[in-house]
Amino acid sequence: MPLKYFSKHLKYFLPKSIQCLQEGYSYSLFKRDLISGLTVGIIAFPIALAVAIGTGVPPEKGLFTAIIAGFLTSALGGSRVLIGGPTSTFIVLLYGIMIRHGFDGLLMATLMAGVILIFLGIAGLGTYIKYIPYPVVTGLTTGIAVVIFVNQFKDLLGLHMGTVPVDFLSKIHSYWQYLFSWDPICFGIGLVTICVIIYFRRYKPQFPGALVALVVATVATWLFDLNIPTVGSHYGVIPRTLPYPSLPAFDLDKILVLVPDAMTLAILGGIESLVSSVVAEGMTGWRHQSNCELVAQGIANVGAGIFGGLPATGSLSRTAANVKAGASTPLSGMLHALFIFVIMFFLAPLVGTIPLAALAGVLVMIAWGMSEIHHFVHLFSAPKKDVIVLLTVFLLTVFINMTAAVQIGMILAAFLFMKQMSDLSGVVSTAQYFQEREDILEKYYDPDAIKRQDVPEGVEVYEINGPFFFGVADRLKNLLNELERPPKIFILRMRRVPSIDASGMHALEEFYIECKRQGTLLLLSGVMKGPFRDLKRYNLNETIGEDHIFSHINSALVFARELMRTEKFIQAMKP
Repeated sequence: MPLKYFSKHLKYFLPKSIQCLQEGYSYSLFKRDLISGLTVGIIAFPIALAVAIGTGVPPEKGLFTAIIAGFLTSALGGSRVLIGGPTSTFIVLLYGIMIRHGFDGLLMATLMAGVILIFLGIAGLGTYIKYIPYPVVTGLTTGIAVVIFVNQFKDLLGLHMGTVPVDFLSKIHSYWQYLFSWDPICFGIGLVTICVIIYFRRYKPQFPGALVALVVATVATWLFDLNIPTVGSHYGVIPRTLPYPSLPAFDLDKILVLVPDAMTLAILGGIESLVSSVVAEGMTGWRHQSNCELVAQGIANVGAGIFGGLPATGSLSRTAANVKAGASTPLSGMLHALFIFVIMFFLAPLVGTIPLAALAGVLVMIAWGMSEIHHFVHLFSAPKKDVIVLLTVFLLTVFINMTAAVQIGMILAAFLFMKQMSDLSGVVSTAQYFQEREDILEKYYDPDAIKRQDVPEGVEVYEINGPFFFGVADRLKNLLNELERPPKIFILRMRRVPSIDASGMHALEEFYIECKRQGTLLLLSGVMKGPFRDLKRYNLNETIGEDHIFSHINSALVFARELMRTEKFIQAMKP
């Protein structure tokens, strides 16, 4: 079945790099890709080092991953501008695998995750992997951020202790036991690193703040001859070239044990890559091919594993930086990998002088960036079932592990959704049904059908039928992209929407932002009392504007007609 699917839909697996070459490639496009590749390469270099050290492996492993996986992701992927490489999302899971199974086990899990991703893509599951409920994703990312932050205490404070335990509570206990050994110089270097990154994020976002911070910390350590742990003193000399390709020892028992971890890596990697692709699509308007992207991510992970690297996925922050730097084709991502290799080749000796406290500071800021604390707090205003899923996934991520969090979170979300569906259904007698529905003899007659309405030119009307849950959310995100050109006014009918969950509200908020970005006014019609309460709880009534929310389609259309006649609206909608 997968092979039949693959042969029938071969065009959907054609890499964007080949498509771009078929469209024609010019010198002006090359200049843009060259500048963006250099920019992202400089940004990615310190992140690759920090992710590897946060995982508990030598820093060059992160560089190998950024080079091999970064190149393959762009060369074979289904997005024009996606940047792949090691990301902070995996740090917690990889650290646990390292402690339990050693580096060989980590390589095996990387290869297994790559193979799983390839099969998911060939089977066409890229379209459906995006349907992970929003509370599950938010609880997971915030939980990971907390664990990454706590993991940095040893290097940030310069604690003289051995291996940090995997268990969260044991970790806190160990830190407390060795707190007396903290080094104020290490803490000062880490604090300076954090402050420099914050400054550049706020006032000079066009510069690579993490790289500048590492340079400042390294120069200060050398200038004042500070006796603190560095990359070189802890991990030895950084190699200047890639290692020879090799495979870890085949061990069937270890493979069976690693299956849950490999599945988690594959699912998380697929989610992050596809989310990054969707965001890039929103920023550029270039459509991506989700199944092609999964296959490319799988090949990239296999490649990274063969060259002794870490699991890789699409990076949202580096992809956004790539777009902002002017990337036009996948060549920018391929060049970014090449630039990382060039930096490693020429600057490997200097990398060994970077203080571990400075890299800990970089990881602290990465953790803060991925925590999405505002989204986490905002979700507490969502329906109770979503709050339950959010807290369950968050607590399991922090106190147990990511694998358990993903599995239990998805099962819990599914059960709560089935409960919600059963609550929305009822059993009534046919006599009662006929009495309450005077139009039963005209079962298929809808007096409010849009074909019976006078819809002005430049107005699009779409309708959601049934509960607005995570399964519908992804469809809404792609609505504007499916239209030839953005309408002046978009009316979303919700007369048959009995409830909205957190994923639906988040998707509606993103849809409103996308409409605003494209110069489209969003109106809601037919909003029931229950969904309207949900909108108010999430403050979406204020975001969209209560004067743009109507109880009936007729009111929305009257408002649209009157608005389109006004000179102010006509001028505002002119390109």
